[in-house]
Amino acid sequence: MNGLLIVDKPGGMTSHDVVSRVRRAAGEQSIGHLGTLDPMATGVLPLLLGKYTRLAQFFGPMPKTYTGSIRFGFATDTYDREGTPAGAEAPLQFTSEELFASAAHFSGEMEQMPPPYSAKKIGGKPAHKIARAGEIPQLKPARITIFNFEITSFAGDTADFRISVSSGGYVRAVAHDLGQRLGCGAHLSSLRRVTAGPFGLEEALTLQQVEQLAHEGNLSARMPHPRLILPDLPAVTADAQTIGRLRNGAAVNLPEFGSAPLVKIFEGQRELVAIGRRIAGTLFQPIAVIG
Repeated sequence: MNGLLIVDKPGGMTSHDVVSRVRRAAGEQSIGHLGTLDPMATGVLPLLLGKYTRLAQFFGPMPKTYTGSIRFGFATDTYDREGTPAGAEAPLQFTSEELFASAAHFSGEMEQMPPPYSAKKIGGKPAHKIARAGEIPQLKPARITIFNFEITSFAGDTADFRISVSSGGYVRAVAHDLGQRLGCGAHLSSLRRVTAGPFGLEEALTLQQVEQLAHEGNLSARMPHPRLILPDLPAVTADAQTIGRLRNGAAVNLPEFGSAPLVKIFEGQRELVAIGRRIAGTLFQPIAVIG
């Protein structure tokens, strides 16, 4: 089965757990995800199935939008509610105005220190494995962009928020750093991804829906139309003779007269055959053959 599937990941599962469930349901072993979600988090998890896994290289970094909540009073070693408290609970001594003013600091380009319990590699080893071994990962700050960070409500010790952040940004780290600025400590208490690049919750399926649709033989019909995938790449339709040459790896001329360096090449309306790189003019070389 080839296609793109948007899953609404439930809490309490790793992204790999979701992939395993979909493999069993769809009967397709070749599945990869576009952007990991922590086990605690829910929401948009795009999956590539079958030969569409060859398209992963063309997606690039995707900005993401989340909603969630931050609990103030103490930090944790993982920067979220699943970690061990890093100290005694501190009283909250800030006002709503001070919270909003501190949150405004998290905007635009900035250096962010990743959480010690993260997938960041240090000498080829994930930081979380180093941390769980009782060592301190020697992490380096990463350059990220926060497009928007809004506190949407604040009551008791918890603030709800909405944030849009570039690929590689950790919302857990935003929660932790906000607690440090306010002098009381904080951690992420809930997180839901509402968009990942062009993909949103409105097109996402629960795992139960995926399993039911697969059982009925209707899963492919609920996947996004192939021409909507990689929307920045122009789509061009080729004739049967040209398709045959593409499948053999030959360069071909296509009726695409723009200047885009990459194009999606289709046979008919739905069958994505290849991604082609423009060599010169209308001459294209297939660099990923799908169908």
